[in-house]
Amino acid sequence: MQGAIARVFVVVAAAILNHPLLFPQENTLPEQDEALLARMREHEKRLELEQARLEQELLYAGTEQQDPGSEDGYGWYFWSALSLVIFFTIEVCRQDLADMEARYADDEDGFVEGGSISSKTLQLDKGVLNSFCERCIHTSAHENWRVREFVEGFADDLLESLRSVCDRETDMEVADFVGVGSMFESWRVSKPLMCDLIVPFAPPEPYSFQFHLWCSPSSDVPLDMQGCGRIKVTKVGENEDGCLCGSANLGEDMLCLLHSKNEKPRADYTPDDLLCSKNTPYLAKDQVMKWFQVSVTKAWGRISHKYEFELTFRNLDATGALKVRFRSGKVVVMNIIPVVELDGTNAYFVSHFPSDSSTSSDTYWPLSFAVYERNLLKHLAKSLPENSCHLHCLQIITFLHNKQMGLTGRCALTNYHLKTTLLHLLLSKGSSSWGSESLEHRLRDMLGFLHRSLQEKRLCHALVGNSQVPPEVRVPETFHRAEPINLFRPLVLQRELYADTLRHFQEMLRNAPVLIQEYTPLLQNGDTHHRFNSMAQSE
Repeated sequence: MQGAIARVFVVVAAAILNHPLLFPQENTLPEQDEALLARMREHEKRLELEQARLEQELLYAGTEQQDPGSEDGYGWYFWSALSLVIFFTIEVCRQDLADMEARYADDEDGFVEGGSISSKTLQLDKGVLNSFCERCIHTSAHENWRVREFVEGFADDLLESLRSVCDRETDMEVADFVGVGSMFESWRVSKPLMCDLIVPFAPPEPYSFQFHLWCSPSSDVPLDMQGCGRIKVTKVGENEDGCLCGSANLGEDMLCLLHSKNEKPRADYTPDDLLCSKNTPYLAKDQVMKWFQVSVTKAWGRISHKYEFELTFRNLDATGALKVRFRSGKVVVMNIIPVVELDGTNAYFVSHFPSDSSTSSDTYWPLSFAVYERNLLKHLAKSLPENSCHLHCLQIITFLHNKQMGLTGRCALTNYHLKTTLLHLLLSKGSSSWGSESLEHRLRDMLGFLHRSLQEKRLCHALVGNSQVPPEVRVPETFHRAEPINLFRPLVLQRELYADTLRHFQEMLRNAPVLIQEYTPLLQNGDTHHRFNSMAQSE
C-alpha cells in the first residue's frame, strides 16, 4: 500500500513539473515544428495512462487488502483528499497567473532599458502637431509636384533611349513606367526626395510568362514565401514555328507579311538569354537586375549630353536606384524597378523593393499591390472630410520612424508597414472621424494599432484576404479570397530581430515629443520663431 501511495506522489510531482505555468510557451516557436508538438502529446498520453493504471492498483489494493474502517483506510482517504487539494490549488493559481501574464505582457515582451511607453502615455499637443504639419508638410507640397514632373519627363526619355539600345528581336520588351509609392500618393516628407517607378517588361516572341502563385491550389511555394510566386518562361507552340509560313506550303506567289523571303528561322534562346536561373526555366531576379542595370547604363550614355546634372547608381545591389545631383547641390533619388505584370492585372512581380534587405530565393518574386493601394487611398479619400488628417498621420509617423533609424539604425519596421496600418484604420473607422480636428486622436490610434501588431507579431496585408476592401478597388478575386498574409512573419521566426524592432518602436515613442518640438515653430508672445530655417537644411 505504501508503495502505491509513493507512486501516486510520483505522478502528482510529474504533473506539477510538467505544468505549462512552470515552462511558459515561447511565442517564437516556429509553426512548422510539428515533431516537437507530437512528442509532447505522446508524453501527455503516457502520463494519463500511468495515472489510470495506478488508480486501478490503488482501488484493487483498497478493496482486497484494507478495511475501509481501519486506520490505513483513513490514511488512504487523507492522501486522496490531499492530492485533490494540490490539484485544486494549481488550477486556482493558474487562473491568477494567467491574468497577471496578460496584464504585464507588454513589459515582458517589450522590454527596453529605462522602461516602456505606450501610445496612451505619449504626450502630444494638438497645437504643436498642427504647427508641425504646417511647417514640415504643407510647405513641401509644391516642391514634391515639381520633382514628380521632372522625374516623369526624365524617366520617359531614359526608357525611350533604353529601347533604342536593346535588340528588338532578342531582348526583353520594356513598357512605360508606372509611378507608385509615397511620392505619387502625396505623403512623402523625408529628404532627399525619392520617387519609385516600376517598369513592366515581357519576353521576346515566341516566348511568354506562366505564373505559379503562393495561393493557387497546387502551389509548391514554401510557407515562408507567402505573397510570392515563380515566373516560368515558356515557348508558344514548342513544335511550331509560330507562323503558318513555316509549317505550310503557301506557294511561290504567296508572301508572308510578318517574315521576308530571305529571313532565317529564329534560333532558340538559351536560359541565360531569357534571364532564367541556371538549369531551370524560371525567371531569376539577379539575372533581370544585371540585364536592366547594363541597359540603363547604355541608355544614359546616349542621352547624358542633353542634361546638366550628375547621374550615379546609388546602390549597385539594387538596379535602377539612381541618384541625380544638380549643380546647385540638390539631390533627387529615383528607384526604377523592373517588374512583370500578372496576366493583365495591376499586380506586379517585383525584382526588389527599395527597402528590402532580405535574401529570398532568386526564383521567388514578391507580388506588389502598390497600384491597388494607391487606388484604395483615392477611393477612400472621396468620402473623407475636407482637409482630412489621414495623410498627416502617416507623414508624422513616417517622419518619426526615419529620424529614429538615423539614431539607432535600420530594423524590420518599414514605411510600408506604416502605410498598411493606415489602410486598416481607414477601412475600419468611420469617414467622419478623420477630420483635421481629430489629428491627435487618429495619430494615437495608428501608434496603438502598430504597437499591438508588434506585440502579437501579426500585421495582415491590407488587400489580400481582406473582406473590408471595397469592390470598386477591383482587387482580383484570387487575392480577395486568399488567406491573409502576415507581414510580420519574420518577427515570429527571428527573436533577435523582433527584440530590435520593438526596441526601435519604443525609442521612437519616447523621442517623438522632442523630435516634433525640434521641427516645429516656437510660438512666443504671438510671434513665430523658427528653430531651423527649414527641414531640408537639417537633413
